Amino acid sequence: MEKEEFLKKIETELKISKNSEHTVKNYLSSNSKLLDFTNKAPEQVTEDDVKAFMAENLSDKASSSNILFLSAIKYAYSNLLKKDITSGIKRPKKERKIPSVLTKEEVKKLLDSMSNNKSKLMASLIYACGLRVSELTNLKIEDINFNEQIIHVRQAKGKKDRIVNVPVSLIENLKEQIEYQKPPQQQYLFTGPKGKLSSRNLQKIISKAAKKAEIKKQVHCHTLRHSFATHLLENGTDIRFIQELLGHSSLSTTELYTHVSREQLKKIKSPLDNLTE
Repeated sequence: MEKEEFLKKIETELKISKNSEHTVKNYLSSNSKLLDFTNKAPEQVTEDDVKAFMAENLSDKASSSNILFLSAIKYAYSNLLKKDITSGIKRPKKERKIPSVLTKEEVKKLLDSMSNNKSKLMASLIYACGLRVSELTNLKIEDINFNEQIIHVRQAKGKKDRIVNVPVSLIENLKEQIEYQKPPQQQYLFTGPKGKLSSRNLQKIISKAAKKAEIKKQVHCHTLRHSFATHLLENGTDIRFIQELLGHSSLSTTELYTHVSREQLKKIKSPLDNLTE
């Protein structure tokens, strides 16, 4: 089988399985690079070839890069050639990095630094509802229910729907934005000159605002989502509710935020202080 035919079949399988565009792109890229490296037909590629590629190209990469690569190769060869050429390769443990989180004061400074009302509304929604950036760019006008004060986040990560609350302080701003979009001609809540916004557009807005607000931390769109979860935890919200609001499949993912709640850590007294009281 030729390389291009093999890649086309992988793409077809991924799309039939309703994988995201991001997954399709990464899986095709991984398999293409492996075939270029080996200069072999797909049927001739072996486990040793996979190991050789990883040693030369992925040895200094993060664990997540290695895991993604192995998943892409396993998917392709198991589905199309009915063999797993990665079965003898030990998967590295996924790194559990503590996410960067803004304080409440830093969030306020970030939002106050935005002079553009639309940009400020987008950033405010990410923080107020704990949205992923893709969830914001895919948010449609029809997904907002002002009567019940809820937002339907549809087909999010893992193809799951969920509901988040509409922040009362943003209701009027949201109504103005909807009026500006003039439905039904425009289905998305936020668009740019070329139509639907991209994640990159939004990231540039957030990065520029963070610089203007003189926040020294690395600030991304996802930082606001992390901050949302951490601040809820600090306010005493049950972690199971936070899991539901974030759309996490596993509670263990949400539990990561227990490691970054500085306010809760500050409340813990040293045992030495207890002795001297």
